[in-house]
Amino acid sequence: MNRSLLTSLLLLGMGTTALAQEDSGKPAKATAGKAYTQQIDALAGKPVVKKAFQTIVDLQPETLKDHVLLTEIPAPPYKETERGKKYAEMLKAAGADSVWIDAVGNVIAKRKGKKGKRTVVLEGHLDTVFPEGTDVKIKHRGDTLYAPGIADDTRALAVVLTVLKTVEMNRIETDDDVLFIGAVGEEGQGDLRGVKNLFSDKGPGKIDSYIAVDGTGLNSIVHRGLGSHRYKITYKGLGGHSSGAFGLANPHNALGRAIHYWTTDADKLVRTPGVRATYNVGVIGGGTSVNSIPFESWMEVDMRSESPERVAGMDKLLQAAVQKALKEENAMKMRGPDLTVEVKMVGDRPSGSGDPNTPFVQRTIAATSYFGVEPGLSVSSTNANIPISKGIPAVTIGSGGRSGGAHALGEWFLDDGKAYQATQRALLLLLAEAGLAK
Repeated sequence: MNRSLLTSLLLLGMGTTALAQEDSGKPAKATAGKAYTQQIDALAGKPVVKKAFQTIVDLQPETLKDHVLLTEIPAPPYKETERGKKYAEMLKAAGADSVWIDAVGNVIAKRKGKKGKRTVVLEGHLDTVFPEGTDVKIKHRGDTLYAPGIADDTRALAVVLTVLKTVEMNRIETDDDVLFIGAVGEEGQGDLRGVKNLFSDKGPGKIDSYIAVDGTGLNSIVHRGLGSHRYKITYKGLGGHSSGAFGLANPHNALGRAIHYWTTDADKLVRTPGVRATYNVGVIGGGTSVNSIPFESWMEVDMRSESPERVAGMDKLLQAAVQKALKEENAMKMRGPDLTVEVKMVGDRPSGSGDPNTPFVQRTIAATSYFGVEPGLSVSSTNANIPISKGIPAVTIGSGGRSGGAHALGEWFLDDGKAYQATQRALLLLLAEAGLAK
């Protein structure tokens, strides 16, 4: 289904609970091994966990209030500061042992474990795709809430906060340290900068398991990272009058050639047997008027695959196409200086494949099945890409409810009466991974 059609359907009310950037393939059905199912069932049956589940139900009005409050604090790309400050206040009020904002803007709340030998993360991202000045005031239409960013990913922030409140209110201790995080830079040209910082030498220390909460719904489990390279390609020239300066090298001509050569060769690559790959010319620009030779022409492109080799192959084809187009346009000019080209990488998301038989993924499958839904394993581009690419156990799970219009002004969220189950699932998975202290 193409994006314009999907957007139209969403605006007509045909919702989706898929992650924003999810691969188009259908999620694979998954079943947990008996040992993991028994582990999750036993954990969920403990009196303290049952009580915590009820706390999550009781906190639903408060969760919604937090959700609304955070949604109405703008968090444009690279400008998540105000939302981050408020989220830090909320995490601190919820009872975290310590809360801080790191150098890139991630909000990190630490809850110490009884043993503290390992660290588990529960995270939602702070940023939205919407530029500064976008109206983010929530509009109520019956039970449905409409606002840019309300589902992707502000709902997740409310879920993470409620899980922290729940363990504090029930005095639940874990063996491992837990970090509750609001991360910056997940969307677009943010290029996962928040999570990249978490796993750098400037981060909070070694992270052993990672649970990202992104998108809505309950059944989807992302255990593979869809990697991507993104570039801004800019051809530059002298520019001039379309008649008086005729004969100068034209940046638009070069750009057109580059698009043709890249997409032609890339199309051959994606049709060869192997792991799925995609390519796209998403934005183009340049020029001043119909009767002017442009002084620059640019495009922004994207290529994706969970195979690093396929991404690298697509990248190589792009570089060759760009240089071939430059050479040909310069050879065609009748006068004036040569064109130049600037190739700037604006996004590099590593890919990675997660084994569905690993203990962490198996626990996630079991925790999802516990709520009576059929788990679906999938690939997507989320904050979990970074730990997955590093071989660290990681998944992305949904935040419950239904939603639609992701990345559109008509984005909406609906609590379908069972949205709380996603918060319970997040708690259950967190306790299974971090260990319920005795």
